[in-house]
Amino acid sequence: MRASWWLSGALALLCWMQGAQAATLLVVGDSISAAFGLDTRQGWVNLLQKRLEQGGSPYQVVNGSISGDTSAGGLARLPALLAQHQPQLVIIELGGNDGLRGQPPAQLQQNLAAMIDQSRAVGAQVLLLGMRLPPNYGARYTQSFAEVYATLAKDKQLPLVPFFMEGVGGVEGMIQADGIHPSEAAQERLLENVWPLLKPML
Repeated sequence: MRASWWLSGALALLCWMQGAQAATLLVVGDSISAAFGLDTRQGWVNLLQKRLEQGGSPYQVVNGSISGDTSAGGLARLPALLAQHQPQLVIIELGGNDGLRGQPPAQLQQNLAAMIDQSRAVGAQVLLLGMRLPPNYGARYTQSFAEVYATLAKDKQLPLVPFFMEGVGGVEGMIQADGIHPSEAAQERLLENVWPLLKPML
């Protein structure tokens, strides 16, 4: 009886450990999450993996980000990423390139909504990272662009980081020489912008 109890307990523990080891966090983003211009080990996504490991979290981070990607590109790539990695949590960081190219906010909203729905369809939680555009794109367009993220967060009832680049965009030392991409010094701030909403989801 005692041996049977011990064996049952050991099997339960093994199953729990296997399940914990299988937990995957998928990041689908553009150059900001792909650490453009930096060693990828310096990027905020890799810093997130280190923080999770230090905290004893079972999550393994998969960075599915590609520099230059748009919401349409992310939507096209997502089914294969979901099938391959079977994530429990998906972080979507897309839209900046849509805005910089002047694409319709309605199309951005449609693409992101589809990504959210597809992620949830496989049982994953979703965290959305919002973006904003420089004022030179015009007040009407920049407002419509920003509202896409707030609308999705409300309609889909999901957590939103209102502005992923808060404390980075336009701040001295936080942007690379190209005037667009976050510097190495900004990576920790990007992680801190995400962490308060991500931590309760883990």
